[in-house]
Amino acid sequence: MITDRKPNCKAPGSACLDPRFVGADGIVYYFHGRRDQHFSLVSDVNLQINARFIGLRPEGRTRDYTWIQALGILFNSHNFSVEATPAATWNDEIDHLKLSYNGEELVIPESHLSKWQCPQDQLRIERTSSKNSVTVTIPEIAEIFINVVYVTKEDSRIHNYQIPDDDCFVHLEVQFKFYDLSSKVEGVLGRTYQPDFQNPAAKLGVAMPIVGGEDKYRTTSLLSADCGVCMFDPSEASEKNSMMEYSMLDCTGVTKSGNGIVCRR
Repeated sequence: MITDRKPNCKAPGSACLDPRFVGADGIVYYFHGRRDQHFSLVSDVNLQINARFIGLRPEGRTRDYTWIQALGILFNSHNFSVEATPAATWNDEIDHLKLSYNGEELVIPESHLSKWQCPQDQLRIERTSSKNSVTVTIPEIAEIFINVVYVTKEDSRIHNYQIPDDDCFVHLEVQFKFYDLSSKVEGVLGRTYQPDFQNPAAKLGVAMPIVGGEDKYRTTSLLSADCGVCMFDPSEASEKNSMMEYSMLDCTGVTKSGNGIVCRR
């Protein structure tokens, strides 16, 4: 259970570092993807979460170093994105969050616990510090804890990232909490929530298991659900929500004329 309102990078449902995932089963694995491309982290009938990866490939290395720079979220007929804006050097006094809802940029005051929510309460965003940290809530579907961080010179030295002087690769740390995933949920992270999922990383017996699948998880954009295994279907999601709303109605009353019933929430 998530008790803090910022990402716990060691807990299930998290994606941090370059990028290091912790599945629903608690097993750690890495999915590097490719820089400047998009991949589906979670894909279900009523929810699609994509990530844009940034990175670099130092000379002599065969694989990109990558980090999650942005999330794109599709739910019902809506979309939301959160991006970490780039910087040459990090400054704690600058907010590096860029938020958009249905294509319109959101501006949330830079103060702790300042909030925004759409009129239908289908999306809520709350700052968990004055800058660079938010919680995104899609009621009854998901809660997402987000931090903006950067690659330090010490991290670059330890891992031999060879970070240039003009870009500190500002990126996101995220942790997800889901409420209503189906048994067929897909995605780099989502598939670990399948009831019968067996994580191949558990069988590798290595300190840093790397999971592939770039081709089947790749999407054409941050807000597309067109990967090879993507499940998102806005029409089915809308029908499911309508059925849920109907099931919440109280239809026990009878009209005075006796010719029908009165339904109320």
